[in-house]
Amino acid sequence: MSTNSVQKTLGYQRTVIQDNLEYFKANHKEKQKTFAEEITSSLKHEFKYINPKYFYDNQGSQLFDQICKLPEYYPYVCELSILKNIAHNLTLHLTSDVRLVELGSGSSTKTRLLIDALLESQEHVEYFPIDISDVLIDSVKELCADYKNLKVTGIIDTYENGLDFIEHYYDKPNLIAFLGSSFGNFNEDDGNNFLRRIHNLMKSSDYFLLGLDLKKDNTILTNAYNDSEGLTEKFNLNILERINNELDADFQTSQFTHQASYNESKGRIEMHLRSLSDQTVTIPKAGISIQLSENELIHTENSHKFTMSQIDSMFEEVGLDIVQKWFDTKKYFGLILAKKF
Repeated sequence: MSTNSVQKTLGYQRTVIQDNLEYFKANHKEKQKTFAEEITSSLKHEFKYINPKYFYDNQGSQLFDQICKLPEYYPYVCELSILKNIAHNLTLHLTSDVRLVELGSGSSTKTRLLIDALLESQEHVEYFPIDISDVLIDSVKELCADYKNLKVTGIIDTYENGLDFIEHYYDKPNLIAFLGSSFGNFNEDDGNNFLRRIHNLMKSSDYFLLGLDLKKDNTILTNAYNDSEGLTEKFNLNILERINNELDADFQTSQFTHQASYNESKGRIEMHLRSLSDQTVTIPKAGISIQLSENELIHTENSHKFTMSQIDSMFEEVGLDIVQKWFDTKKYFGLILAKKF
């Protein structure tokens, strides 16, 4: 199906920036919970939480880019080193030209390594980044300026809806990449459902490349989310600033502190914002007022870490066959390439 047909079927607004760059932005808001509705639901819950997908407004995305440069935050450096080393090995598995589909493209630094690898074996690359943030637009403009043989079709939407777009798009092999450690933000059920969704949309000619953070020494894990420069704290607190800016809330960020610890029994980093006082917060555009007690927590993120056996079993359970695994030299992080059984 062509982009015009998909646009009409799924409900997107198409914007053409130049010959090799267009993007589709969701205009089907009636089918989705709005930011205000989700915040109302999550902050009125007995155990308050905010979905981590809301970290990534412009400020949050910039802070995360800075976090990736910190010595404590190993996932970015480790994954980057893997990508630099596997380019030739990766393309050996690809029997024909593929379209690169990326979930959560961010600043596109790692994307460039994949594009470079693909351009070694094919003359042109189609790139479909899917990201919930408009930050996508600026990053892909830079890509198009640097790669004359690149055609970009951006999709500004949730991963789930963006995958619907890909499933309806015309029949060319895909390399679907989900880099970073974002898969670890899912709980077990949601993670399995996500992998099943990937499996169900994949053709026999498609590949799936997934980044996974591995279990390791607790100190290394804890330090990665409690950096000495306090950038992760700023990143965590920024989610309250976003609610203030977009929903006219009156969160006083000075009345909250960042808290991140490793839950060994559940194999995950748990990140919270802890209230420093008894306080009341109003969120006018959500139509709510919430009470917070001193030391009460707002949960903002889980980041699961995986063992080799966990990786093998969860791929097998959803019908994905692991083609190859790559690791950094310390085996802190892994990239998994898979196909359908």
